[in-house]
Amino acid sequence: MKLKEKFEVVSQTERLIVRPLKKADYENWLNEYEKRLPSQHRHDKGKIDMTECTKAWFDSMVDKHQELALEDIAHIFGVFRKEDGIHLGMVDFSTLARDEFQWGRIGYTIHNQYWRKGYGKEAVQEALNIAFNHLKFHRIEAHINLDNSASFNLAESVGMMYECTRKGFIFEFGEWTDNLIYYKNANE
Repeated sequence: MKLKEKFEVVSQTERLIVRPLKKADYENWLNEYEKRLPSQHRHDKGKIDMTECTKAWFDSMVDKHQELALEDIAHIFGVFRKEDGIHLGMVDFSTLARDEFQWGRIGYTIHNQYWRKGYGKEAVQEALNIAFNHLKFHRIEAHINLDNSASFNLAESVGMMYECTRKGFIFEFGEWTDNLIYYKNANE
């Protein structure tokens, strides 16, 4: 697929670069997924079978990410360590509504071999800056499982506030599950 345009937002923190994946990232991306540790808890996928993730598959995924961004459906960013370019994880935004809402949802994951180093907080904080300043969202929500304390602790650490618990909100683990809703508005 050849896209006429390209979505390219690159943002940096003291230790990180947050940007869309590029086709040249394949080896780095694959290597870090293959280094993942076994699952640490129910919400951590741990080691993932990457045999289907060929270079052609990855290139297609990068093109799909670009297409989703250009259509303002989703904006997907890789998180890279600035000092050596290592792929640490991903942060993404889904557009829930535009017009008078300017409302999106954030998702985030750091490879479990890099946990407890502050990368998640730094990446999500910078991603929120991207959401408000580049993507022009007014409100960002995180939808979090009730027992995912690592995720809601991260949301709170970047200034997101608990709003409510949505009952039977998402179908996962074979059932409709409740989610905690954390939010942050651009002007807060």
